[in-house]
Amino acid sequence: MLNLLAGVLPFLLIISVIVTFHEYGHYSIARLFKTRIDRFSIGFGKAIVKIVDKRGVEWCISALPLGGYVKFAGDENIASMSPSAEELEAARESITAREGPAAVTDYFHFKPLWQRFLIILAGPMFNFILAILVYTAISLAVPQSYAPADVALVQPGGPAAAAGFQPGDHIVSVDGHGVQSFDDVAQLVMLRADTRIPFVIERKGQRLTLYATPVRKVMVSQDGSKVTVGQIGLQRTNRIITRSLNPAEALLDGAHKTWQTLDGSLTYISRIFTGKENGTQISSIVGMTKVTGDLTVAVATAKATPLEKARAYLFLYLEMTAVISVGVGFLNLLPVPILDGGHLAFYLYQGVTKKPVSAGFQNAAFRVAVVLILGLMLFAFWNDINNHFGLGR
Repeated sequence: MLNLLAGVLPFLLIISVIVTFHEYGHYSIARLFKTRIDRFSIGFGKAIVKIVDKRGVEWCISALPLGGYVKFAGDENIASMSPSAEELEAARESITAREGPAAVTDYFHFKPLWQRFLIILAGPMFNFILAILVYTAISLAVPQSYAPADVALVQPGGPAAAAGFQPGDHIVSVDGHGVQSFDDVAQLVMLRADTRIPFVIERKGQRLTLYATPVRKVMVSQDGSKVTVGQIGLQRTNRIITRSLNPAEALLDGAHKTWQTLDGSLTYISRIFTGKENGTQISSIVGMTKVTGDLTVAVATAKATPLEKARAYLFLYLEMTAVISVGVGFLNLLPVPILDGGHLAFYLYQGVTKKPVSAGFQNAAFRVAVVLILGLMLFAFWNDINNHFGLGR
């Protein structure tokens, strides 16, 4: 419980940075298209800090810090659900009478469909951009150290031995994904338990394809949390490669790590829908806060100088920011009406059919989405109780 409390402040700081970047994505593209904006809020509820800029935009920090929004002028609600044809016409008449016909195009719902699509898409895209920038900064600041994807030992009787792996093999790819380090191999294998996958290896100058099925094993961390992963029974060499990256290489590495993080989420979600995973690793903010607290306490109790601890905290929180930002971007692209992806799906429908989704359908879908998201939150919370506290056993 103490670790959970230790993670509250740093997790709130991390999530606030991510939300700010996400919402600034919406804001910046909306401003690019000269869209009127009423409010930019970090958090929900009552504003505790408020500043109005020269454009009339109200910038505020609100009482409930888990989230944020950009409110476009003329929106009835912060969800920016498309109004009905009758509501649009009433709004047009009101704006025209108040400000003249030229002002109508300043309002979000009267912008061309492609502009509204890009404004909404910008939020999740900025999450991925944030992750790339953070990973790039880390790659520039810290020389890369990794064990190459070389096999030192093969566990007798394990899946790797059955597949024909031998000491000295160099792994080139796993399930079609190119790998550089042994950690890359381990991460790909961990997400593919009970699934037969191809490994391309180099052995004595020749390339071979071996097939292995990772076995499912439960790993327990020091804090007692459980995670189920796939393993095939390989051990890496002790050789470590260390090298510094130039800015171009660091940027490519940042983009690659962002894609790796996103690909891991896509793989896990797809395996849930195909019945290969049960979703027990889906975590809520409680679990993420607990992990943040565990890592925070680990650094605090390490034998190191204050400067070394400060440096460790910086890179720890930066990496967590990148990982969570990718997750937020991915989540917001899901075609759920309450999320950005829901708006994008409705806009795509309108672009194909030339007719907007009816307000009645939007409202019904919005209610269903709220129920689904609440259900997912409860499911994730139950996972955290089981995985981190053992109260559900």
